[in-house]
Amino acid sequence: MSAGHHQLYRAGDTPVHRLPPQCKLAAVAVFALVVVATPREWFAAFGAYALLLAGVAVTARVPAGSVLRRMVIEIPFVLFALAIPFIGTGERVQVAGLSLSLPGLWAAWNILAKATLGVVASILLAATTEPRMLLLGARRLRLPPMLVQIAMFMLRYMDVILEEMRRMRVARESRGFTARDARHIPVVARSAGALFIRSYERGERVHLAMLSRGYTGSMPVIQDLTPSAGQWLLAGTLPGAALALLLGTWGLRAMWGMS
Repeated sequence: MSAGHHQLYRAGDTPVHRLPPQCKLAAVAVFALVVVATPREWFAAFGAYALLLAGVAVTARVPAGSVLRRMVIEIPFVLFALAIPFIGTGERVQVAGLSLSLPGLWAAWNILAKATLGVVASILLAATTEPRMLLLGARRLRLPPMLVQIAMFMLRYMDVILEEMRRMRVARESRGFTARDARHIPVVARSAGALFIRSYERGERVHLAMLSRGYTGSMPVIQDLTPSAGQWLLAGTLPGAALALLLGTWGLRAMWGMS
């Protein structure tokens, strides 16, 4: 495969990079559950979660700028969250001359805080684990094997399809065609149909080639991904610390009679 699908991955030799993929997947999943379970009013807990992720980024040597650039994927959630205080119902408050819904403000904060922590955790996972290894880790965690195989093939042959699209575009442009307005939509649509047919035919050939090489419905795993107890313990540091913070905060608030 070309490097096109590895843009999120940053090669390195850190303790985070060396962890088996299933350990990192499980750690991120449990961390996300802890974040979601945290009441939105516990600001200090969210700040502590952010510090934990910062510690992971430093350990994995992932630059802050790299994380921030990749957080653009969160923009739709941000826009949705920013709209909630304006369209929300209930008690209204004045903020900088604007009438905003108080329940809407809480909902916006809840979405932004939890979504941001989840996105950053996912970015760190992708930055320290190759896509192929992520899929192998998902397989080790007993995810549905058919879904894992579909994702594997999609990852493996995405570059092939993109290269086919590039060749078709070059062929069109070499004949003087350039899509400029709606009148050219039929040509582009026919190109998309041709690409689908070519991809289907290539998939048939690949499947026959795999069968001729002994494919029986599951992909062989040639790497030993069995984690040690120490690796599970290291991977559990992030979700374990987050869970300890959640339970500790809950205990302190219960002790002090706080809601």
